[in-house]
Amino acid sequence: MDHSEAPVLDALAAYHAENQIPFTPPGHKQGRGADARVRAVLGDSVFRSDMLATSGLDDRTSSKGVLSRAQELMADAVGAEHTFFSTCGSSLSVKAAMLSVAGPHEKLLVGRDAHKSVVSGLVLAGIVPIWVDPQWDAERHLAHPPSADAFRAAFAEHPDARGALVTTPTPYGTCSDLPGIAEACHEHGVPLIVDEAWGAHLPFHPDLPTWAMDAGADVCVTSVHKMGSGLEQGSVFHLQGDLIEPEVLKNREDLLGTTSPSVLVYAALDGWRRQMVQHGHALYDDALALAKTVRTRIAEIDGLHVHGRDDFCGPGRAADLDPLQVIVDTSALGTTGYRIADWIRKHHQVNMHLSDHRRTSAQLTHADDDRTTEALITALREVADHADELRPAPQVEVPDPAELRLEQVMLPRDAFFGRVEQVPWEKAVGRVSAEMLTPYPPGIPAVLPGEKLNSAVLHYLRSGVDAGMVVPDAADTEVTTV
Repeated sequence: MDHSEAPVLDALAAYHAENQIPFTPPGHKQGRGADARVRAVLGDSVFRSDMLATSGLDDRTSSKGVLSRAQELMADAVGAEHTFFSTCGSSLSVKAAMLSVAGPHEKLLVGRDAHKSVVSGLVLAGIVPIWVDPQWDAERHLAHPPSADAFRAAFAEHPDARGALVTTPTPYGTCSDLPGIAEACHEHGVPLIVDEAWGAHLPFHPDLPTWAMDAGADVCVTSVHKMGSGLEQGSVFHLQGDLIEPEVLKNREDLLGTTSPSVLVYAALDGWRRQMVQHGHALYDDALALAKTVRTRIAEIDGLHVHGRDDFCGPGRAADLDPLQVIVDTSALGTTGYRIADWIRKHHQVNMHLSDHRRTSAQLTHADDDRTTEALITALREVADHADELRPAPQVEVPDPAELRLEQVMLPRDAFFGRVEQVPWEKAVGRVSAEMLTPYPPGIPAVLPGEKLNSAVLHYLRSGVDAGMVVPDAADTEVTTV
């Protein structure tokens, strides 16, 4: 296929060149009705390119096939059989994939380190989750993706499961044994869904971890806005094999998706595909070299340790690591990643990616360069020099794995929609949660609807909030009540 094409961008250019006059939404009519103060901030180009997908970008019957051609090019670029664009983020895409595999009261194996969007899918569909436990690093208080053997054991206990879902890479950059998990699924004749939201870049360089389609997955969901050049909410999901019909996947996406998709998001997805095919290898040559240098320089700062393959990969741990996720252990400084990140933002206007009770991280992409990484290293060096100002930090009471893993006593859907009451957190022990309680980022729930609460997890969340943890989806974000 000719990857110099960019069908959505070309159609936008044609629309502007033809000076078409819309008597359709959006109501700002190419920005003419937008407030001048808004245009001054957002720019006129945003409004000029914000139009209907049909009777705008394409004709009323979509006879020019603009979107379908862009999706075919994306599939060809990454070696998938079918590709679908989503303008509602991977939060929608992963739900569409789940609903394509399992229905109400049917079982789906799910890694317990799944993102909250997966839990939302369970609630919406009434799917019965069979949780597969992550691999726990007790020394570093960190969960890695579940092993292939853990999925095999779950299938042995639940042979009627309709499929499996695994999250890889994690926000910490750690990757699962996807070929092994795919093999376990296919031995049972069921599909594997991979939530690869953090891995949109993986197909475009051989030195990055193996991406889901090459590993044998059936459906792969990627967030192009996370590690690629997409706009926020730009997501793509890919399909291969014959275990899921493409018509079914498209139908489920249509059930959940918006009827007013953003052409701006489509255009960015289309342009990113062209960029990656034409320049991706060279861009990631540079990004990987830069990441190596950044890791070395941060490791030279007293009190900071940069996690690498030796820490995260091996038996009982992750199968691979994305080196562009630079995870920095700050525990030797005697303070938390929360305080480190807040100090850096305040004093250096540098925004860290993910912070927890003992780490902070920087997400590098092909867009970073010497200027941005120098600012990062300077900020980390200076915060290390001022660590005494950030001590003593409140301690987060992190439970051991046995206490962290709550018992699922009700379906997530039944608990979420059941009769509920709000109680003080001290009185919630032994009660069944009706809500998700999710430290964010990375957005992996500590508590799910239908799980029985224990003292250890409640103390973890309360002490976490006092230390700087954010739990945005709780009805009471301070977690003083549940």
